[in-house]
Amino acid sequence: MGSWGLVIALLALPVYYGLHDLIHGYQIGYLHGHPVIHHDLSQLGFNLLEGLSNGAIWALIAIGYTLVYGIIELINFAHGDVFTMGSFTAVALWGALGVTVTTGPLGLVLGLALTLIITMLVSGSLNVLIERVAYRPLRNAPKLAPLITAVGFSFVLENVGLVWLGGNPVSVSDLVRQGDKVFNISGVIVHRGDVLAIGLMIPLVLALNWFVNRTAPGRAMRATAQDPEAARLMGINVDHTISLAFMLGGMLAGAAGLVYALYETNVWFFQGFQAGLFAFTAAVMGGIGNIRGAVLGGLIIGIVQQLADFRLGAQWTEAVIFLYLILVMVLRPRGLLGEETREAG
Repeated sequence: MGSWGLVIALLALPVYYGLHDLIHGYQIGYLHGHPVIHHDLSQLGFNLLEGLSNGAIWALIAIGYTLVYGIIELINFAHGDVFTMGSFTAVALWGALGVTVTTGPLGLVLGLALTLIITMLVSGSLNVLIERVAYRPLRNAPKLAPLITAVGFSFVLENVGLVWLGGNPVSVSDLVRQGDKVFNISGVIVHRGDVLAIGLMIPLVLALNWFVNRTAPGRAMRATAQDPEAARLMGINVDHTISLAFMLGGMLAGAAGLVYALYETNVWFFQGFQAGLFAFTAAVMGGIGNIRGAVLGGLIIGIVQQLADFRLGAQWTEAVIFLYLILVMVLRPRGLLGEETREAG
């Protein structure tokens, strides 16, 4: 019953709005003063596509939460602000490199590729610095101490962003012309921003999955997540492995920051609060400690967010997202894909 309830809960909104569009239709404009009503699934397809694009960004951030929790069972509440610093760094870098809307295709690709690499390294290094300064000295302290420290570091980074670009959202150049049409699938227009978000998320997740499962440092991360003391006895440098997890999570947050800046064409010192909230929700929904679960949770949160924004109004979005989280937790307390942490046994 729990499994069927979970399926029904996840499909409730898309199925309801799909039936609504087919039966009652939706207005696309006016013709000779009369409303034009369509009865098809194109509008729902648009909602799902935009939701996947948003979800790809949340998924990249959510992986950082799940990597850190899987290793040391700590919620790094500063992670959303590392994502903000990634956006700010990306905007500053492409400005320093002279990449503008008038830059040619080759220069644009090379400039953004270089910006992506540097942004990922900066964000990853920032995350490692946070771990080294704030979390490592508290490794053996009561769990409340590093948790409060994480919240404190979040406020520190928010104020750095406030000093950096001010308190108001700042518009950035639409370098990739994210609203331009790429192709059409059964009436659903795919834009450049959609291709950018989803197209960057997929190879990064595949690369991370390969790294964790196929390389020696990845095996060290999995061993440390299972039993840090046994891993230390087997010769694994646990401190370096934990720093590596923070590095990888920060790098993906930096990549998400770059995509967010290009996709939304604005940045804000407080953007990491909502992004971190949604990404943390995605990590918990998917099964905290599970990389694939974080990706799945991010995509689901993105779709729910888009449906709520478009159909109900943005004022209801957070309530709907957390209602979904509550339903999933009640029906499957371990999350959609279970857990891979020591607490799971």
